Amino acid sequence: MAIQHPLTLAFGLLGNIISFLVFLAPVPTFYTIYKRKTAEGFQALPYVIALLSSMLYIYYALLKEEFKADATFLITINSFGCVVETLYISLFLFYAPKKARISTLTLAFLLNVFGYGLMMLLTHFLATGELRLKIVGWICLVFSLSVFVAPLGVLRQVIRTKSVEFMPFPLSFFLTLGAVTWFFYGLLIKDYNIAFPNILGFLFGIAQMVLYIVYKNTKKVLEEQPKVQELSEHIIDVVKISSLVCPELSPVVLQPTLDITNDMIQAVQNIIVMAEKTEEAKEAMHIDASTKV
Repeated sequence: MAIQHPLTLAFGLLGNIISFLVFLAPVPTFYTIYKRKTAEGFQALPYVIALLSSMLYIYYALLKEEFKADATFLITINSFGCVVETLYISLFLFYAPKKARISTLTLAFLLNVFGYGLMMLLTHFLATGELRLKIVGWICLVFSLSVFVAPLGVLRQVIRTKSVEFMPFPLSFFLTLGAVTWFFYGLLIKDYNIAFPNILGFLFGIAQMVLYIVYKNTKKVLEEQPKVQELSEHIIDVVKISSLVCPELSPVVLQPTLDITNDMIQAVQNIIVMAEKTEEAKEAMHIDASTKV
């Protein structure tokens, strides 16, 4: 297809570059999975859907080329997407718990093997020419929307746990930027199957970044609270033991106004010092009494 606007080539190249970064954005997430040796807490649904979307757009691009339409940008980036998403899913399956592994395999088979194969057969035998192209285009549109809707589960998890651990910011940022780029590319070539889904993609991307800003520091607070609680319980145990070992220290131990952190730590240090002095005094008295005897 002849270039209809001077910016078409620019947006096509920029869209490929940004989408390339989008596909690589989950690398830190999977590096975390690799270090933890477990995929527990992470979801494979966005990657399964993204793989299916890339497969569909390759099929759509090949159909466009039958009508002498330039679909090079779609073929290149979605071919890369198929490879990367397959690697992500494979890594997830390797480290996922048994239940998550079975559910992911079932989902991948139903969508990426059975569903995709059935779609190709039906569109090949039941539709021809431009009708087939339109049908596949609408299917691509629906699954593109699914790619942007899939992270809703992660958004719910972020709101519920008040933690952005499972929603990396680079993915949200590049997803939003890519949505803007592909929207203008689709608009310029008048392919609304490409342009329309990216409106929703832009909105979801903004929502993810807003949630990240809201909850990015909450995770640290939630992690520190159990540590403070654990420290206070440990200090209380030490205080109780100290009071049993050295009953003389009971008036010091039973102070109810001590702060959980610095005051209690200082109190325990004072108790230990006093306990040592008391033991030394006892030993001195014992030695002195023995000498007198």
